[in-house]
Amino acid sequence: MHEKERHRIILSAVQEKPVVTVPELVELTDSSEATIRRDIAALHVQKRLRRVRGGAEALHPPQFVGLAGRPFSVNEGLHAREKQVIAREAVALCQDGEPIIINGGTTTFQMVHFLSNRRMQVFTNSFPIAEHLLKHSKNTVMLSGGVIYREQNIILSPFENDVTRNFYARRMFMGAQGLGPLGLMEGDPLLIQAEQKLIDQADELIVLADSSKFHRRSSLILCGLKRIATVITDSNIEDRHAAMLESAGVNLVVANMKSDAKENASSTA
Repeated sequence: MHEKERHRIILSAVQEKPVVTVPELVELTDSSEATIRRDIAALHVQKRLRRVRGGAEALHPPQFVGLAGRPFSVNEGLHAREKQVIAREAVALCQDGEPIIINGGTTTFQMVHFLSNRRMQVFTNSFPIAEHLLKHSKNTVMLSGGVIYREQNIILSPFENDVTRNFYARRMFMGAQGLGPLGLMEGDPLLIQAEQKLIDQADELIVLADSSKFHRRSSLILCGLKRIATVITDSNIEDRHAAMLESAGVNLVVANMKSDAKENASSTA
């Protein structure tokens, strides 16, 4: 990642939280600890943030605390091809007319392109997903209520009596920060609270996770593997991770990257 992009992410992070630690910034930027410490030192000298022990803070602390995790704009460019083929497989599971829930995220966002010619009832907490489907499809779209978190482009509500409880879905599609033997992982308690409400409204939980997510961990467990009906991933998944899902009774769908490449080549020929 280029230095300017790292600096943008770091400055954005310190505006979302009172203090951001070096390990958190390492996770956000996929950079080394030494690189992050140099970036913090440089931004401190430029008087764009304040260096503190173990991390950095904003010169003017935020009044509104944001969510943990990378910004949507950063995640969108990571593993982009894998996300596209995974999203295509996800939409292939859908039947016209059925109600579905699509949780906010950059992998689930890719579903919108394959939903353009479908006719479905879509409930989402993602502002970009709702906006795209309204502009480019005939799907019925329903948004959850709450606060819009700009960096992640999602809408979350802390209240129990929001509109989420009034929507039933055959399937819920969601991404994840990490996926391991203990289950589906996320990085923020508010995300956990909101996503658990959504999961309760669907019969089947379908997780869209590129193969890199099997190597990532978080301190927060959203749900166990037993709650997941299907995981859709790319063909770079390791055998041990596939075996983990199989032993838990989770259906595994592997999106074929090679066939996708052939389709793209033939369409441009």
